[in-house]
Amino acid sequence: MGESISEATILNWLKNVGDTVLEDETILEVATDKVDSEVPSPCDGVIAEIRCQPNEVVEVGKVIAIIHVDKDLAIKSTKPKDAKQETVALTNTIKESIDTQERVAKKLVSNPDAFLSPLVISIAQKENLTIEEVQSISGTGVDGRIRKSDVMHYLQHRKYPLPSRPKPQTPKSSYNAPPISFIEGKDRIVEMDRMRGMIADHMVYSKQTSPHVTSYVEVDVTNIVNWRNKMKHEFQKMHGEKLTYTPIFVEAVAKAIKEYPMINVSVDDKKIVVHKDINVGMATALPSGNLIVPVVRNADEKNLLELAKNVNHLANSARNNALKPDEIGGSTFTISNVGTFGSLMGTPIINQPEVAILALGIIKKRPEVITTDKGDEIAIRSMMYLSLSFDHRVVDGFLGGSFLRKVGDELEAFDSNREIK
Repeated sequence: MGESISEATILNWLKNVGDTVLEDETILEVATDKVDSEVPSPCDGVIAEIRCQPNEVVEVGKVIAIIHVDKDLAIKSTKPKDAKQETVALTNTIKESIDTQERVAKKLVSNPDAFLSPLVISIAQKENLTIEEVQSISGTGVDGRIRKSDVMHYLQHRKYPLPSRPKPQTPKSSYNAPPISFIEGKDRIVEMDRMRGMIADHMVYSKQTSPHVTSYVEVDVTNIVNWRNKMKHEFQKMHGEKLTYTPIFVEAVAKAIKEYPMINVSVDDKKIVVHKDINVGMATALPSGNLIVPVVRNADEKNLLELAKNVNHLANSARNNALKPDEIGGSTFTISNVGTFGSLMGTPIINQPEVAILALGIIKKRPEVITTDKGDEIAIRSMMYLSLSFDHRVVDGFLGGSFLRKVGDELEAFDSNREIK
């Protein structure tokens, strides 16, 4: 379900006990970390048992159903004469089948020369697995062939991506929270929806985990504003896409991370995990008022046109509740454009397990003293505040300040004559 997912809510079963299913056929729908997802069957077989019901919250890794893989076994849809006896017989059959599969699996060994299907190779590339690492996986297919389910099982149990950490147990405080005044007939109570509850837990966890420090710089983005005003209609006509400021911000952040890679890390107890990929999350407000963070993957490898298309796709998918699980997980650094709401600046909370988050304030025109060939002059410039919140356990003031200044320099150095093709 993704490296940051620890639990899921069962939404709906699309199959019942006794139904025949094919590998990769959707059998249920679940809600995970703000996104509704379809779960496919890992194999061909018959649904023998459903252990978790709709609206039940289950941990990742828990068995929620049993699929009998013996194709010769037929489970009748009609009610058996003796339901209890039928259940006992079915349970014994399932146990025998599982024991047989375990004995067979133990005999299988990985084969470096084994055939790797295009699907397995695609998953390996997506998860940054080397060929040697894939070939080390024990296959359960015919002649030890490595199947999709083998790779997914390996990914779930390897050390990295880092498993989600249990929430720390906060010692019970002796302080009594002040009572909340409630006036019957005037005030009303609104229950938090699932997403708002998850956001609340994530924010509290982040503040308890990371000692937050925030630095600020002011940036002259006049060149960017003028360039966008000049190019946006042509860009829309040529590429059928809106040209917003976000891809420019993402590009500047990716360039700054390349120079200061220690801002692109996570903390694992006393170890620092330095991420090779630069995956920039974009904090995006939903129509419901909740927040979600779709991810621009490998932002440093994309040009401005590719970034614009990627950003627009993610933003539209977020607004239409159409984001896929792999589009909201795996970010290594997050930006939040608080200027969209008219805010001058912000002090954002770090998106765990990252160690920094950048807030971009509103762009405002005002008179500024600038230096020209003729000397100091007063001119109308488009100015914006940047604020960086960082985890002071691993990011000190020098690194945080240098990185923030680098982002500002990249924005100020933007070429106003730049072309997008």
